[in-house]
Amino acid sequence: MRRLPVYLLLDTSGSMTGEPIEAVKNGVQMMISSLRQNPQAIETAFLSVITFDSTAQQIIPLTDLASFQMVDLKATGVTALGEALKLTAQKIETEVAKTTTEQKGDWKPLVFIMTDGIPTDNWESGLAEFKKVKTAFTVACAAGGGADTSVLKQITDTVVSLENADSSSIGKFFQWVTASIGVTSTKIEDSGREFTNVKELPPPPSELNIVV
Repeated sequence: MRRLPVYLLLDTSGSMTGEPIEAVKNGVQMMISSLRQNPQAIETAFLSVITFDSTAQQIIPLTDLASFQMVDLKATGVTALGEALKLTAQKIETEVAKTTTEQKGDWKPLVFIMTDGIPTDNWESGLAEFKKVKTAFTVACAAGGGADTSVLKQITDTVVSLENADSSSIGKFFQWVTASIGVTSTKIEDSGREFTNVKELPPPPSELNIVV
């Protein structure tokens, strides 16, 4: 079976304390519940969660939806986004099956990044590592006015911003991520081809502003 790997990179720095971090936890739970009801997603989507604050860590390795158990998130420290990108690149290299002459590998991974701040580490070196791995597409979300969209635009062309990092806006972002994973898993199941064009995703809700 060819898996559709999905990597969530979540900012758990101190500025996410309170409503934002609770909204992220609720958003992930809602996403899992919704995807479990999608017959294509439950077959193909595998999810990993990488958090970043003063360091980056993979708190959940690539896991099928049925077995996925969210862990508690605590907001503390600064914003090691570069380290998170580097760690994601390493995990894609080791967790995602490559196509060989004998077998088809996994589908190219989807990567969703959410941050409310500015990187506090050498993010360019992490980005260089991240650019070496093949992904279907990467979406970055700037939550609230404290995030630097110009940094995110160097990571990916697809950047969305939320005016506020509150539960309503963050919830809408996760609803859109859920729909995007659902559409991708349906498309690869139906047509046997992956898409690398973000225009094929569902249109984002009005709370998400596309950064051009």
